[in-house]
Amino acid sequence: MLSTVRTTVTLDADTEQMIRRRMRRDKTSFKQALNDAIREGCATPSDKPFRTPTASMGRPRVNLDRALQVAAELEDDELTLRIQAGS
Repeated sequence: MLSTVRTTVTLDADTEQMIRRRMRRDKTSFKQALNDAIREGCATPSDKPFRTPTASMGRPRVNLDRALQVAAELEDDELTLRIQAGS
């Protein structure tokens, strides 16, 4: 048998409205709606693994093995332009 703990909970206005909508939808008490919402929110994650969708971005325009070198060259070009502009 589950034990019951009596406590005071202060809800933000938006979360109270969520619980009240759940009460109307499920035709249940405030207590039951709040307990159900907490159970759903704290439930263990599903067995379905999380997957991030991927998409092909085409072939790279630069050799990614040289990415740091390319970045350094671009930075050098930017610094050269700044020096020439007198900044």
